[in-house]
Amino acid sequence: MASPIDLLGARSNAASLSPQEVQRYSRHLIMPEVGVDGQKRLKAASVLLIGAGGLGSPLGLYLAAAGIGRIGLVDFDVVDFSNLQRQIVHDTANVGKPKLQSALERLRAVNPDVKYEGYEAKLTSANAMDIARGYDIIIDGTDNFPTRYLVNDVCVLQKKPNVYGSIFRFDGQASVFYPPHGPCYRCLYPEPPPPGEVPSCAEGGVLGILPGVIGVIQATEAVKLILGKGESLIGRLLHYDAMQMKFREFKVRRNPKCPICGDQPTIKQLIDYDQFCGIRGQEAVKPAAASSHDVTVEELKQRLDKGEEVFILDVRNPPEYGICRIEGSTLLPLPELPMRFRELDYECEIIVHCKSGMRSAKAVAFLREQGFAKVKNLKGGILEWAAKIDKTMPTY
Repeated sequence: MASPIDLLGARSNAASLSPQEVQRYSRHLIMPEVGVDGQKRLKAASVLLIGAGGLGSPLGLYLAAAGIGRIGLVDFDVVDFSNLQRQIVHDTANVGKPKLQSALERLRAVNPDVKYEGYEAKLTSANAMDIARGYDIIIDGTDNFPTRYLVNDVCVLQKKPNVYGSIFRFDGQASVFYPPHGPCYRCLYPEPPPPGEVPSCAEGGVLGILPGVIGVIQATEAVKLILGKGESLIGRLLHYDAMQMKFREFKVRRNPKCPICGDQPTIKQLIDYDQFCGIRGQEAVKPAAASSHDVTVEELKQRLDKGEEVFILDVRNPPEYGICRIEGSTLLPLPELPMRFRELDYECEIIVHCKSGMRSAKAVAFLREQGFAKVKNLKGGILEWAAKIDKTMPTY
């Protein structure tokens, strides 16, 4: 077992517990691994949560209940109905509210003794260092690669632990990245995948219970780091398969050639993470000439009303097709397109759509490479169709 890491030093000596706090945390206080001294450490600690969504919900609730002295929360999104299946810090009455406001209201109700600080902004290279500077631990509850690399680099540069979690469908991952005590996120994933290669939860879905499992693991790791107890996930990646109900552990080693935590780092300040994670792949998916191959939902509706023959190709997944569809469309999921594109008519005009336009843009680019000259992308996808053409259509 690795030696405990002391994050707080003597700072917890100044903390004290009121009679009400003693009662609130009594089940902690009678545990020899926590006790009064451990609870004072929790009260003296500060944690920054990046995201008030699926992972941020259980993280915020349990860390507030545990008595973390100061919790910062970064989020700039608003509560949507589609969030409520998994983002348990929000409720139906808060749909349409900023997530930050909704989450802070709930956390204050859970534990008013905690000091909360909200940052209603997108975390960027311009503000991340300043926001993170005053916290002991940073917890990544995000769902996109640019922010994950940004959080990692901030933590490495500020020598703070990065408690990582990710979720998709039935699978989740958790780890603690903390150079020089162990590897960083870039040691595990040196390069981001091309945009569109890894579906988001909005495209592939996520079991609503899954972020509860992974978020609670992240909260547990944060508490252990603060207490200086137990064996952390530093140097270990924990994978959870909810469908098989199995946990697997993988060793993650520090990469001596890592560009930020290696022996000769080349990244010494924050970079443009959208550029790093996005533009290279997007150039292949959406070339400059792609705009001439777009068609709007209004144009498609006009052509259908005139009775023109248009082949509408839906490249979403079958469960998405079961939720809603454009009448007369044909389903051919994007992953199957390379094996089945010969089923399509080269002479027919094809309008391709997905949920919002990214997958269909990839499909259009692929089909044009195969010689389909009359293929176009439906701009905005079926969400745009539902918003502007068929407002009775359910969305997801």
